[in-house]
Amino acid sequence: MTQPVEVGRVGRVLEVFQAFLWLGLTSFGGPIAHLGYFRSEFVERRKWLDEKAYADLVALCQFLPGPASSQVGFALGLLRGGSWGGAAAWLAFTLPSALLLVIFAWGASAMGGPLGSGIIHGLKVVAVAIVAHAVWGMAKNLCSDRRRAGIALAAVLIVVVGNGPFSQVGAILMGGLAGLMLCRSNLDYPGGALQFPVSRRAGAVALAVFFGLLAGLPLLALLMPTAEIVVIDAFYRAGALVFGGGHVVLPLLEAEVVQSGWVSAEDFLAGYGAAQAVPGPLFTFAAYLGAILAPVPQALWGAFIALVAIFLPGLLLLVAVLPFWNRFRELATAQALMRGANAAVVGILGAALYQPVWTSAIIGPYEFALALVGFMLLTVWKLPAWAVVLVCALGGVAITSASGG
Repeated sequence: MTQPVEVGRVGRVLEVFQAFLWLGLTSFGGPIAHLGYFRSEFVERRKWLDEKAYADLVALCQFLPGPASSQVGFALGLLRGGSWGGAAAWLAFTLPSALLLVIFAWGASAMGGPLGSGIIHGLKVVAVAIVAHAVWGMAKNLCSDRRRAGIALAAVLIVVVGNGPFSQVGAILMGGLAGLMLCRSNLDYPGGALQFPVSRRAGAVALAVFFGLLAGLPLLALLMPTAEIVVIDAFYRAGALVFGGGHVVLPLLEAEVVQSGWVSAEDFLAGYGAAQAVPGPLFTFAAYLGAILAPVPQALWGAFIALVAIFLPGLLLLVAVLPFWNRFRELATAQALMRGANAAVVGILGAALYQPVWTSAIIGPYEFALALVGFMLLTVWKLPAWAVVLVCALGGVAITSASGG
């Protein structure tokens, strides 16, 4: 009697893996676009859940720090195939872009001459357009009133003046506290409920592991500063503090790997530009960084530990919150806090647009013009990100060739 159930469970896990592998190969356009792809595939076509349940799930994952689209995908796999289904969804959606970026990391070091350096130059410039577009879109949604706009501006000042790896943390804390005081009006009280196959005990264990690693990894890195532990600590901390979408990971990772001297600003921005041209989650940028990190000599091993470390905190928090979400999401205090924190991350991303993105990429009028073209292609012509990356890469080659680089 139990064997058919087991076979059915395995079949569902394979179904989850197949569905998300296709999405991992074809889902261009960033986290918001991914949510649209998921809705088309799992609400409209496969009917794994209804519209209201999907909206609740998206609200949950946007509430938490971490990569929202990957968290939604993990939760969909969890709903369909249990814990193995969640793991299959994450692996299938993440693996294609991670492998492509590791390959790019290997090839980038071999790029030379006007063609190679021009492509790298164009990828740095396209990062300006991509980040500016993200700031513009997030500000319209998350800073739609004067109070939240003020929180965002305060976050810009904290990050620019602080100019350190903990200034982003301070800005998020400031935003949350300001939200508690200033953002309690016109709150939403959504109805409906989602039932996930996660017990309260499992949720409590996941929460304990999340905070245990967040507090324990820095101490472990001080006591046992091996390359692997230091890298895991840096990427876990960055993944634990990302509120508001994948692009927000840019300043957090820059503080961890560029300011520490592990990766040059040029290599960092080139990889970030390349990450816009591949499908799947933007957090797989960590695989590129792990592959070129100075402290880790083995590229594949470095990519693996960086990738797992940056995704782990968001998935742990998701598992921790799932059993309690239906009650917690109705609390006015939680909603106000997250309004302020989300406004702060707009400011953090705005500060990153200036330093390091703008200061490293825009060195003359031609770079400025190319970045402006990229921004207009994204905002006015609505071109997909991969197409804008291609245009800017070709533009970078033209600029480098014209300057005799």
